[in-house]
Amino acid sequence: MRKPLDHTALDAALADVHHAGIPGLFAEVRDHDEVWRGAAGVADVVTGRPVTADMRHRVGSVTKTFTAAAVMQLAESGGIGLDRPIGRYLPKLVPGERGAAVTVRMLLNHTSGLAEYLPYAYPSLKGFPALGETGPQSLDDNRFTRFDPVELIGMGVAAPAVGAPGGAPGVYSNTNYLLLARLLELVTGTTAEQCVTRNVIQRAGLRDTRFPAGAHLDGPHSLLYEAWFGMIDPPRDYSVYDMSWVGAAAALTSTVADLNRFLGLLFAGEIVRPQSLAQMRQTVKVVSQEGRLIDYGLGLQPMEVPGQGTFWGHGGTVWGGGTLAMIRADGLRRLAVAVNTQRWNRLDSSGTPQPHPIDDALTALYLAGL
Repeated sequence: MRKPLDHTALDAALADVHHAGIPGLFAEVRDHDEVWRGAAGVADVVTGRPVTADMRHRVGSVTKTFTAAAVMQLAESGGIGLDRPIGRYLPKLVPGERGAAVTVRMLLNHTSGLAEYLPYAYPSLKGFPALGETGPQSLDDNRFTRFDPVELIGMGVAAPAVGAPGGAPGVYSNTNYLLLARLLELVTGTTAEQCVTRNVIQRAGLRDTRFPAGAHLDGPHSLLYEAWFGMIDPPRDYSVYDMSWVGAAAALTSTVADLNRFLGLLFAGEIVRPQSLAQMRQTVKVVSQEGRLIDYGLGLQPMEVPGQGTFWGHGGTVWGGGTLAMIRADGLRRLAVAVNTQRWNRLDSSGTPQPHPIDDALTALYLAGL
């Protein structure tokens, strides 16, 4: 017999994250037809304006699941082939032998070997992944920069390869998903954002999910406080930001309710066919941006929860904001969480992020929700 959601435990777990140091967070858990929503803390540390569970939020790389779904739809219709080389479609962006070796599937699961462009677009991040050699200055410098995605792709393609095409482990890179966006544009004759909006967002009936038209978030939202590993003290608000630096890889805004609805419909076979979803759930080993070895599918990541089986979804970060959206493999239990601070862990003398009470509190919230 299914146990009902423990609203009291979820409320307490949410409050614990706030007390551990997150200014504000909000979440939704769904199990069958039962729904819990909660919010704790503030959306503005100066005014004390509270967060609410219906706020819009920059969801970061959760966007990749939406973009991957749009790519899978094109594969279903025969418009593209997952195992065809990207050089067949975009020879100018990925030329020569590399273009012939990197497939669409490798872009989706980050096994292309193409490097992350971000350290080249943001000079103060040049030392990444050595965090102690980075700084936050570029975040301010590029607040209103309108990046050209083709130029960003060029940075990633020109950078030293992080692996051989199809090699293991792969390396997580936003360059892959900017290339997928250009592929969507080529095949559909529209922008990637228009394609994802029409074929995924509108198909799912999501009313509060959209790509931003400018630097400002519309609708009720929280400010977003970036700490950059203690180098920004106190953390600075980056809620006003031009998101062209990530585009169809990580620029979406949404709500926790919309994210849960999207994942529910995706796993019900209403966004892509069951055969496509099965392919999205075929994983390889990938090195995450945090340097951890993770399992990664085609725009989906698995998470094992003791006693509950496997959940699927994606996490995401932007400057100051973080999101996690997960669904159990049976499609019945769903969790979406949004927080308004990022990179709260300070670095030790070797440049390694140190544990923070927020880490354990968030883990406890995820386990309570899942």
